[in-house]
Amino acid sequence: MKTVTCTAPVNIAVIKYWGKRDEMLILPLNDSISFTLSQDEMCAKTTISISPTFTEDRFWLNGKEESLENPRIQNCLKEVRRRASKRKLEDSASDTLSWHIHICSENNFPTAAGLASSAAGYACLVYALGQLYGVEGDLSYVARQGSGSACRSVYGGLVRWYMGQADDGTDSFARPVAPPHHFPDLRVIICVANDSRKKIGSTIGMRQTVQTSQLMQYRIKETVVSRTDDMMKAIEDKNWSEFCDITMTDSNEMHAVCQDTNPPCVYMNDTSHSVAALVHRYNDIKTAAGDVSHKICYTFDAGPNACIFVPGAVVEEVVGVLVRAFPPSPTSNSVPYVTGITTHIPELSRELKNLADEDAQPCGHLKYLIHTKVGDGPRILTDPTSSLLDPATGLPKLQKEVEGESNL
Repeated sequence: MKTVTCTAPVNIAVIKYWGKRDEMLILPLNDSISFTLSQDEMCAKTTISISPTFTEDRFWLNGKEESLENPRIQNCLKEVRRRASKRKLEDSASDTLSWHIHICSENNFPTAAGLASSAAGYACLVYALGQLYGVEGDLSYVARQGSGSACRSVYGGLVRWYMGQADDGTDSFARPVAPPHHFPDLRVIICVANDSRKKIGSTIGMRQTVQTSQLMQYRIKETVVSRTDDMMKAIEDKNWSEFCDITMTDSNEMHAVCQDTNPPCVYMNDTSHSVAALVHRYNDIKTAAGDVSHKICYTFDAGPNACIFVPGAVVEEVVGVLVRAFPPSPTSNSVPYVTGITTHIPELSRELKNLADEDAQPCGHLKYLIHTKVGDGPRILTDPTSSLLDPATGLPKLQKEVEGESNL
């Protein structure tokens, strides 16, 4: 048996990917740019084993066995094996490539809730497959075939996914554009308004938008290309204020085209809009004080959960404002309201208290906050105890425990 375990990160786009020019190959209608987030707080973890004793291919996701007939998973498997078969390494001999495979994957955050779980999951799958079969070189092209945004999770820091022009997708891949600490001590606060599965999946939502939205056609032809160029310049110049403005503008436009879809794809809710309004009011205070270096910005993927980018110098006061404006539910005392990086909430100034109180929401409108930062790309875990599969059977460790108990 040969086994590899890896983790891979979530990424959050600041120039959004929304809409495909080819659904089978997962080719986007525009370039996108994202931040890769730290795996210390949010990641996917995957263990893959191959063995001549396995009798069939099997796949477990978050503790439940799923079908491996998913065409996107199969596309990733076929492409990695194709690359491995071209290598003349002993580890990639044809008999090894014919062995059956067991895949076990889990996320340490909610799946399908608009928190980029598929990006982390497919990036982790492809990276682990690459390690298993000895495939080197760029894997973002392969990850894209599982989930478009997964190609960006193959790298850390700031990453750009190039849409490409070729019909076969060979020039559609991701590349890093800046390291994790490009904007020094940048923090990220994820405001979870709903961690349930979203009603309209991204694939269906994108398809409906491309087919029905006139505003989407305007976005593709008139705004997103120049905005991407402006964003690249803001990154190159480390112009934080400009970066914030562009990020929020593109998030707003993406959700505008979603609502211009027929029928509308509504991902944000009242709590989402309240968080966005709070960010703008906070920035008004900073701008009035001539302190644009401490502006903050939001972006929303296809879900109601805000991702707020915050300079480290003001992160604790921003968390304090959020906690005051969106107090936790009194029934959630057993679960930390602010998770992730340890946060000490300071005494707020009168001005910030007034800001939070201006549109304060009832308890529980936000479920919890995740305090994290920008991070690196996928990692290999070498500690055998980190494996999700039992080294003797190739079955999930948890499943082995359950089966063992049922046989007593």
